[in-house]
Amino acid sequence: MPITSLSSPYGIGTVGKEAYKFVDFLKQAGQTYWQLLPICPTGYGDSPYQSFSTFAGNPYMIDPEKLIEDGYLLKEEIDDVDWETTPDRVNYEVMYKKRFPVLEKAVKRFLKDPEREYDAFLKQNSFWIEDYALFMALKDAHGGKSWQMWEESVRFREKSTIEQMSKKYEQQITFWKVLQYLFKKQWDQLKAYANANGIFLIGDLPIYVALDSADVWSRPSLFQLDKNLIPTEVAGCPPDGFSADGQLWGNPLFDWDVMKQDGYAWWIKRIEHSFLLYDKLRIDHFRGFAGYYAIPFEDKDARNGRWREGPGIDLFEQIEKKLGRRDIIAEDLGFLTPDVRKLLRKCGYPGMKVLEFAFDSRDGNGNYYRPYLYPKKCIAYVGTHDNDTACGWMKTAPAKDRRVAKEYLGLSGREGYNWGMMRAIWESNADTAIVTAQDLLGLGSEARINVPSTLGNNWVWRAMPGVFDEQLAEKIRGKMEIYARLPR
Repeated sequence: MPITSLSSPYGIGTVGKEAYKFVDFLKQAGQTYWQLLPICPTGYGDSPYQSFSTFAGNPYMIDPEKLIEDGYLLKEEIDDVDWETTPDRVNYEVMYKKRFPVLEKAVKRFLKDPEREYDAFLKQNSFWIEDYALFMALKDAHGGKSWQMWEESVRFREKSTIEQMSKKYEQQITFWKVLQYLFKKQWDQLKAYANANGIFLIGDLPIYVALDSADVWSRPSLFQLDKNLIPTEVAGCPPDGFSADGQLWGNPLFDWDVMKQDGYAWWIKRIEHSFLLYDKLRIDHFRGFAGYYAIPFEDKDARNGRWREGPGIDLFEQIEKKLGRRDIIAEDLGFLTPDVRKLLRKCGYPGMKVLEFAFDSRDGNGNYYRPYLYPKKCIAYVGTHDNDTACGWMKTAPAKDRRVAKEYLGLSGREGYNWGMMRAIWESNADTAIVTAQDLLGLGSEARINVPSTLGNNWVWRAMPGVFDEQLAEKIRGKMEIYARLPR
């Protein structure tokens, strides 16, 4: 359940009272984990996987009502805004235009008497927040254009220019820093509440960062860029049964040889920072650490990419050496080769099993995802954010695949296809089973949150107010009792 998908009168889900109520719902339903999408600022296509910073929090998730409680906002300053949206959708264009003016008012009041913890926060996060705040200030000054379209001295971060820009935009830089402090303050409060109620947060770490990000602009040497700071190749996936052209993500690729020279320090900081936000971490596209697909930068699709060797176990040995053993989930979906399976065994992380893949004739690995084969050490899903909902899948999948699924799982429309598919992973041997909020609610394709390799209408779904009620919680809790999945 993404934070942005929570109900809210302010156009998008926040870490306010609806998030706390969702924790209460999970506790009543006998749950242990709340898995999230990335909580970083959304960038191109409103995707949390294309962020302006891998370290920053999403300002849209800052709760206005908490700002009112803290004395940084007046109630009418948020109530008078028309968010131009329906309760079940996010309007990101309006959020961009109208949310920041409201947050500016809160920041101005905050700066009149900054909280004691603010300076400590800046020091603890100095390794990223200075670059991020300057990047965002410059992005605003350039009308939102990608940093690759900025003047050369700023693109190449010439020292005198950066010093000049830091002075010129000091007020704007401070604005972005304060927003991050307010986000982290509210986030820590929510996490503490969840943990105190026996609910633990699973975060999601995209393997790649966006080209238009503070990460690439501030540390270009870590990425495969040419002398003009243009990517030589970019990330994606090869053609398969789902896409004849493959997937062209467009993210710059890491220069693993450079990263290895300092013991993968940037990656270690990234993992360490993530575990300040979450209790458990899902690392996206795990297969990219064994071998990654590199597509020529100029190409319009992924057909002409090639496989190149990743850092392998060396990266994870360095992470464990510096940070100790961490609770990590490997997203090992997609085109799996022996080197990926070998890496997963060496790391010892649980992988993922997706029930919908078990019956999808386009994938070719169906039997690999049949519930009777799930090992104990894995995370079982009906579907992820990249899949259709259970009810949607039962309408849109090929007829033959639906017939196989119904027979194999003993599904009936009377029970509800979503409950039948959830039952299959709950009764499997997997020690952890995670379902989407949409499947708990029995929603169809209209509630699907992402269709990979498409733009528009993604990441916008929101739950209607009041749907996570006591009756649903008790029903789920009853299922947990039946399948011996209540917290011990």
